[in-house]
Amino acid sequence: MMTERYELAVERIGRIIEEETVAETYRPYFQKTAKFVGMLCELKEELESGCYRELTLQELQERNCRLYEDILPENYDASYADPAYAAKMLGKEYGQMLSFLYTEIRGAIAYTFEHRIEYLTVLYELFIEIYNCFEAEEQPEVKTLRDIIYWYASDYCEIFVADKIVEQLDPDSSFASDIIMNSSLDDVRYLYRFGEYISENELRTAEYLQKLPEETIQKMADVYTEGYRKGFVNTGKDLSKKSVVNIRYVLGFERVVKRAICNFEKMGLRPVIYRSSVSVLTKRQHLKIGYYGATANKQYEYDHRNDQGIFLNKRFIERKLEVMRHAYEVNKDLASQLAGPAVMEVFGEQPFSPEQKEEAVHLTDRQEELARMYDSKSGQMTNTYIPGDERSFTIIAWPVPEIGAEYEEIFDEVIRINTLGAQVYEKVQQTLIDALDQGECVRILGKDGNRTDLTVQLHRLENPVKETIFENCVADVNIPVGEVFTSPVLEGTSGTLHVSKVYLNELQYRDLEIRFTDGMIADYNCSNFQREEDCKKYVRENVLYNHPTLPLGEFAIGTNTTAYVAAKKYGIEDKMPILIAEKMGPHFAVGDTCYSWSEDIKVYNPNGKEIIARDNSVSIQRKEDVSKAYFHCHTDITIPYEELGSITVLTKGGGEIRLLSDGRFVLPGTEILNEPLDNPYTV
Repeated sequence: MMTERYELAVERIGRIIEEETVAETYRPYFQKTAKFVGMLCELKEELESGCYRELTLQELQERNCRLYEDILPENYDASYADPAYAAKMLGKEYGQMLSFLYTEIRGAIAYTFEHRIEYLTVLYELFIEIYNCFEAEEQPEVKTLRDIIYWYASDYCEIFVADKIVEQLDPDSSFASDIIMNSSLDDVRYLYRFGEYISENELRTAEYLQKLPEETIQKMADVYTEGYRKGFVNTGKDLSKKSVVNIRYVLGFERVVKRAICNFEKMGLRPVIYRSSVSVLTKRQHLKIGYYGATANKQYEYDHRNDQGIFLNKRFIERKLEVMRHAYEVNKDLASQLAGPAVMEVFGEQPFSPEQKEEAVHLTDRQEELARMYDSKSGQMTNTYIPGDERSFTIIAWPVPEIGAEYEEIFDEVIRINTLGAQVYEKVQQTLIDALDQGECVRILGKDGNRTDLTVQLHRLENPVKETIFENCVADVNIPVGEVFTSPVLEGTSGTLHVSKVYLNELQYRDLEIRFTDGMIADYNCSNFQREEDCKKYVRENVLYNHPTLPLGEFAIGTNTTAYVAAKKYGIEDKMPILIAEKMGPHFAVGDTCYSWSEDIKVYNPNGKEIIARDNSVSIQRKEDVSKAYFHCHTDITIPYEELGSITVLTKGGGEIRLLSDGRFVLPGTEILNEPLDNPYTV
């Protein structure tokens, strides 16, 4: 039945290429989209016949380029995927919806490689239904098109959303795992079997890893998987109760991932490796969660981050949540076995600061409210079936060739940074914690143009002999080594956080400034755009995730001066991922605490003291109304050492303990952290 529907849809779309039954204004859009579908049909035949496997590397590259060429930056402003171009050619309202439709159909690239004929059929039938509307004597009303898209989203979220949940839980959903474990990784042609865009970054990464000795690959895999294991040990969680680990990574690192899979298997864990979502029904804004290849055009991803605004309403949210609940309930045994994500990030790409386009879909205030409600309820539901107090994670980052001509040298340096021994850091960080535990609050001041002047209130210790405020983080879940952190007391935490340049979730911010009152964001701005309105909107959408405010969920002091000096040495400060950057100075996270969903689990430092600062006055509301406790975001913002004037602990008796001054550690017992700063050429 489905095969018959697919064949009928493909046959009908094939005729559209030659037809002249729609108005001339809209004809190029439908014909171009139909040709794209035709290209996917040819690809499907090549995959099913096996001849795709026989193509040369050059032939594979040519096919990969054809699939993505119209959204590449050099072609994007003449592509219907660009809402601005679509609006110009088709009118704003038609342009928004038809640009969305084309973008959704582009998800068929992945479905073709995964042989998902049902998904292909649904998308192609949607395209035909919209096309039929334009064949009518009178042009369709915008409401008619919007209704068609709404019912596509409502009807088929039962398939797309439910399947996505199963993919996230079931190791037998092994499309990516099979490629990794069963391919010859010495032949980079395997990269083109995933159905992702492959750039020089992925190719050169795979080629460079081929050259590394087995012991180096094993070392990279070991630090990654051992960090994951330690996450369970350090929080007293029983890993033996779990059987599945979720591996998230960027293509090119398969040699490391393959070793990691073997390591995890020794822990009793099978991998689940799912693709980052390509459908508006399952993805979250422009964020990529899962495995993925290169981003062909970050502006394209950003332009379509709010496409759900075309159909988002309360009825759809309720429908999606019900589908989600049913899928979890049917697969609750699988869900109970998931130990959590092991994430491998990359960095080094050119920092991206997006253009704000009026023609793109934007959420209304009501839709933003509904999106927040969905995040809250879906988060609660996930925690019900995959309890936070039973799961952990780890995360590590590696550079890509785009970072510069010294890529291989930088890569080797990052291996060293990611595998730094914890013993020295543990001792020095404990010295910092001993001083911090004496404080009522901490004052952080910027210098040389950095406008930071922020006072962070600390939890009160009732039993300093057995309790502590800060966690001594020595490279378990959060690699590399090098930070002490706490959940601040919100009341009394006030002032301004400012950083001249920072890269957060693949977006660059210039002169990011956030003002706190009693631990909550009171105001914010940046200088990315000429209009202040655009700057505030940018921060609100991508840092606050459209919440009216967020708490200061974390205050930390990074101690990895080795990483800082390496970044300065190679001139890559603005390309460092927050994972490493947060270890290169004090950082502040807005959103949930580091202990979200696990606040009741006792956590201990290596010296045996319990970390009691796990909650704040927002998160504690979970005991009465969990919807008020969590925001489902946690964004770290780091002040680099060169912009740091001082960090001072203010004690109960009015005393002061200076930890850092002019970007250097001055607390006795921590001076060893200055050695990389004093001898940068040895790093």
